[in-house]
Amino acid sequence: MGVLSNKLDPQNLNPGDHIYSWRQAYIYAHHGIYVGDGMVIHFTRGADQEIGTGTVLDRLLFSLPPSHPTDIPCRRCGGDRTRKDGVISSCLDCFLSGGELYLFEYGVSPAFFLAKARGGTCTLATSDPTEEVLRRALFLLENGFGGYHVFKNNCEDFAIYCKTGLLVFTNLSVGRSGQAASCFAAASALVSSPLRFMTTGIGGLSLVGCGMYCVSRLVSDIGVRRDVTKVPVEKLVASLDSPSKITEMVKLD
Repeated sequence: MGVLSNKLDPQNLNPGDHIYSWRQAYIYAHHGIYVGDGMVIHFTRGADQEIGTGTVLDRLLFSLPPSHPTDIPCRRCGGDRTRKDGVISSCLDCFLSGGELYLFEYGVSPAFFLAKARGGTCTLATSDPTEEVLRRALFLLENGFGGYHVFKNNCEDFAIYCKTGLLVFTNLSVGRSGQAASCFAAASALVSSPLRFMTTGIGGLSLVGCGMYCVSRLVSDIGVRRDVTKVPVEKLVASLDSPSKITEMVKLD
């Protein structure tokens, strides 16, 4: 593993690893937890629809050809990537959907985190022991992880929760996902930069924009945020029917 690439040889996979694979010409990455025996537990709203927004933008996103199109169920895991959604178990090949395998890193330094210009590849938060990671993933496979939301409850949020047990207890527009945080950080930098253009010039504009993007990403990381708390998976599942219950529960804890 390094700053330039998190690419991983499948032979080096270990149970409990948080893995991901880029989709749709590197527009986004799909995340999951490797549980051993060539199987991955992951959270999805359907094949190549993990970034669905519920808006007209979806027409453009989903008009792109799928990463590895097929209507034939996998002989190994029985997966039909065109129909399944929610928390599912797939073989590694179905999870990768023709893409490369990457390892999400935990416990990185702030400098390493900021060197990774794109979010959704690492976090300052530390991972729990493998046994607990697998227990959460298997429990959620049986009980679900709530409704899919591209910014607040996506595949990366699922994998990070399995690894850390951390939940966000405020009503901010972004959850634990580094990919979502990067989108908001980029938007903040673009919106604020023109305001500084009048006083800083082109060079200052670039520097300020880059600085704001980096700071926004860092303060949104699950390992830095203060609006998070560790929640047992049983309590999480018991409260999935009501987001307000989850907020009340984590505040009490």
